[in-house]
Amino acid sequence: MEEKYELIIVGCGPAGLAAGLYAARSRLKVLLLGDVAAGGYMRGIEHVENYPGFADGISGAKLGLEMMKQAIKYGLEFKLGKVEGIEMHNDYKLIKAQLIKSGGQEQASYVSRAVIIAGGAHPKKLGVPGEDEFMGNGLSYCGVCDAPQFSERAIALAGGGDAGLTEALYLARMTSQITIIELLPKLNASKILQERVLDNPKIKILCGTRIEAIAGDDKVRKVHLLDELKNKRTELPVGGVLVRIGLEPNTEYLNGLLSLDDQGFLLVNEELGTSAPGIFAAGDIRHASARQIATAVGDGVTAALSAERFINLEK
Repeated sequence: MEEKYELIIVGCGPAGLAAGLYAARSRLKVLLLGDVAAGGYMRGIEHVENYPGFADGISGAKLGLEMMKQAIKYGLEFKLGKVEGIEMHNDYKLIKAQLIKSGGQEQASYVSRAVIIAGGAHPKKLGVPGEDEFMGNGLSYCGVCDAPQFSERAIALAGGGDAGLTEALYLARMTSQITIIELLPKLNASKILQERVLDNPKIKILCGTRIEAIAGDDKVRKVHLLDELKNKRTELPVGGVLVRIGLEPNTEYLNGLLSLDDQGFLLVNEELGTSAPGIFAAGDIRHASARQIATAVGDGVTAALSAERFINLEK
């Protein structure tokens, strides 16, 4: 027998948590399903300094926890689990999930009038030889999460955007040297981050350069590089690799249910409604998202208000 809700939210990042807060305060019966702890991808950000209201900054993990506590205070129900599919029926949606419990996993199904998909995105891979081999053994996609394995090592960091430079500045405190590898002709991070990186003597920058392979023995020992402008190949000795080259949306379980753009992100209208009535999308998972914590929160609020209107009209 499926449990019934008025609204189900998929994803416990800032978009999902903001949607949960607004929906719960509107006295909807709402369930939030997340496959990680409160905060989602935000948990891996060591220091958030551009979210309004925190003059000295705040860790992503703490911000996520506070958002979750606030939403639960107003009645949000949270279950740890991975959504495996959504089915459309005449006047409801069927959500199938694999719940994560201390004793293992458990299949569950839920019925809801409306759904907000706020499952975010996961880090892109380089797709080069050695990447899978060294994952978790010298190669990481989250510097804050895996910082100890980079201690006192020289590392290569793939990615010259905000995420890459933020991680470089954090890891520079514990590594011997960081070389930022950016495929584009120049860094594309915000100017303030670029200024901080350029002022840090432990950080070097190679633009217009591609990582072609990661090599080593039982550990990462070097990366093979291609200078795209000079068409010159070199090797860089390193003790680790961090990859921060962008995100891919977590939409694989939708199986063609909703319209996506050419990169797999959900297409939405001005009310954040998707191509299916009663299903909304918020945060990094949607097309044209700014991929910032503040904009994800705004998306969550908009999606919750739109879902509430849909539910009330359908009554």
